[in-house]
Amino acid sequence: MTLLRLTILVVVLGASVALALTNPTMDDYLRFVEQELGRALDRMDQQSSKREEQFIRNVFRVQTQSLVQSVVRPQTIRRNWGLLSRYETTVSGVRVVVIGVGGRFVPIRGIEEATVTIGRMAF
Repeated sequence: MTLLRLTILVVVLGASVALALTNPTMDDYLRFVEQELGRALDRMDQQSSKREEQFIRNVFRVQTQSLVQSVVRPQTIRRNWGLLSRYETTVSGVRVVVIGVGGRFVPIRGIEEATVTIGRMAF
């Protein structure tokens, strides 16, 4: 085996081990969903006063975790492929597909529609 092939093999094995060690868990995914809901709330075009907006944010903060645990967790299927995971969640008819790799999440489908739907459930 040449030095180049050996180096490539070591790099590929190292990268595989790193990806396996940083493969996100279901709890990581649920935290990601909570963050996305928070971002969706920030993006919402509020026509309300500052006081009403603050009230909505406070209610949302209190309800988000219980909403994610009761609505998102039971509706999520995680397919763990060792180096990465595929999360598929169906909420109110909206199908969300997210890939978790290297400790990060890459939304593939439906994340915007789902955050709006889940956000409406909180109120």
